[in-house]
Amino acid sequence: MDDKATLLTYLRNRREDLLSKVEDLSEYDARRPMTPTGTNLLGLVKHVASVQLDYFGVTFGRPSGRELPWFADGAEPDGDMWVPANESREEIMELHRFSAEHSDATIEALPLDAAGVVPWWNEAKKNVTLHQILVHMCVETARHAGHADILRELIDGSAGQRPGDPNVPGKSTEEWAAYRARIEQAAVEAGHSNR
Repeated sequence: MDDKATLLTYLRNRREDLLSKVEDLSEYDARRPMTPTGTNLLGLVKHVASVQLDYFGVTFGRPSGRELPWFADGAEPDGDMWVPANESREEIMELHRFSAEHSDATIEALPLDAAGVVPWWNEAKKNVTLHQILVHMCVETARHAGHADILRELIDGSAGQRPGDPNVPGKSTEEWAAYRARIEQAAVEAGHSNR
């Protein structure tokens, strides 16, 4: 597998990780803010879909033709980070599929050294290559998939990439509670010793 195919595989896998965190949730749980700054699962999907369209579209002169009202001049700040009640989950999931297909077409059509311009980056950094943007979006998507992992665990206790994930120890509720208590105790002890 060449470098471009490897990066594209990683990007596709991280997209799936992110999307899987919204599966089987109520509308409320998919949208509800789980942090003091409002981070929510469906908003993460909307954000990644939105920025992916611009990074692989606008940057390489391949605009998607899809209007994103939350990015329009005068739009509410951070409108890509949450989903109002009048936007359906299906619309957001379809946007993500569209964004992925459009992005993949750009990635497949261009060589890794293809030049692009990120107009919203500063002058010193805005000239990029497809390779740079592929790495950027792998990292961006993985970062938000990690956020989604934590949010989903807070919502219903689901952990890992999928049920039965071999990377997550198969502990009972009681074993997890005991494990967490040990970590808490270590933190308390460390906090007291560093006064």
